[in-house]
Formats: sequence, C-alpha cells, structure tokens
Amino acid sequence: MTPIGRVACDERDPARFDWSRVRSEIRLDAGAFPGIAEALLGLQDYSHVIVVAWLDRIPAELRARRRAYPGGDERLPLQGALALRGGARPNPISVTVCRLLGIEGDTLRVEGLDLIDGTPVLDVKPYIAHYDSEPKSSIPKWARG
Repeated sequence: MTPIGRVACDERDPARFDWSRVRSEIRLDAGAFPGIAEALLGLQDYSHVIVVAWLDRIPAELRARRRAYPGGDERLPLQGALALRGGARPNPISVTVCRLLGIEGDTLRVEGLDLIDGTPVLDVKPYIAHYDSEPKSSIPKWARG
C-alpha cells in the first residue's frame, strides 16, 4: 500500500488530548499518483471527510500490546487493543472524521484531524451522515464520560 499523501501541521505531540481546533493540510503526492488532484472533484461540496492514515511512528512494543487501560487510566476497565481507539494495535491504522475547510489544487485543509505532522495518509472519503453514523449504537458505561 502506498500513501496518497502526508499530513502537514504544527502538531508534533501524538499524546495531545483535544484535537478539535488543530488545523492541518493533507498534501497529496502527485509524484506517486499523477493527476491525483482530479480525484478530489466534488469533495469540496462535503462539510466533513474521513481520513484513513498509517500511524507510522507507533513503536513495535506498542503494536505487540494486546490489552491496556483506556488512556492509561487504571481506574478504567482493562480492554483489548481492538476495543480501544488508540494507535497501539497490530496494524496502527487511524480513521478520523474531520471538518473540510477547503481544497486548493492537491491540498486539503482540514480541522480536527488527530494526526501529527508527516503522518502518511492512505485514503480520504466523504463523510455521509446517513451512511457513516449509527444513531442506535451504544458504548460501555465507563466510556460515557
């Protein structure tokens, strides 16, 4: 799999808690994918996008970890790696919904993307609420805040 681009932003701390106001660019790689900007046609009409990325800086020991406490908080119940949202998982793939601020050429400007500078982006998809949201979904009591 080849990344279609990379994140460009001022954020270098993957442990940041609130990403809601972080503004980033997703710079597509026209060298690896000639004409990639054409693939953005129509995306500007969406308010939000789904960004799929590879968390390339997750160390091997975290990728091998099978259980952890959410946020490292031992007051919360121990969970399996696949029951957590963090990057410490066998294949550290990130899926994030963020606000699309604009598109210029082969660059997307977004807000709320929880990825640090240089993170490889694998895909971008439009967020479509009636496909991508499940109103009757549930989460465990401990995760409700």
